Amino acid sequence: MYPDSDQQLGHQDHHPVAQRRSISVVIQNFAAPANVGAVFRSADAFGVACVYLCGDTVAPPNTKLRRLSRAAEKYVPYKVVADAVALVQQLKAQGLQIISLEITANSLPLADARLTEQPLCLILGTEDEGVAPELLALSDLVLHIPMSGYNSSLNVGSACAVALYELTHKAS
Repeated sequence: MYPDSDQQLGHQDHHPVAQRRSISVVIQNFAAPANVGAVFRSADAFGVACVYLCGDTVAPPNTKLRRLSRAAEKYVPYKVVADAVALVQQLKAQGLQIISLEITANSLPLADARLTEQPLCLILGTEDEGVAPELLALSDLVLHIPMSGYNSSLNVGSACAVALYELTHKAS
């Protein structure tokens, strides 16, 4: 199709797989539509089964969310849930391995995650508050992204992409 194999492909050349992995994402109290949109875009890229929008999280329809997600919320299943703790307790009872992405005294580097054969649930916290203590207590693993620079963390949308990349490749 392209005489030069190094030529960039266009969007029309992408053919989505539309396969969902057995990983879900829980976000709680995400007030910034851009952060929610970034989570949806990453969820689409990595075939997330469901995004749970908990607490006061901005939900579709939202113009700013759609702009950053590039309309991924149309393709990624999502549910709006009031109580994140009750949801995570339910998911845990259903056999999902609960993983929080947070820097704590006992968190492990993301690359050191020991995954089970169970489906996964990744919990993301807000940039200001982090993952709620009640959700950390329900977690089977608490992981962090090691940072080499002066900042101690990435934007939550970028962190979501990094975590989903690592977790989906470990689970494959």
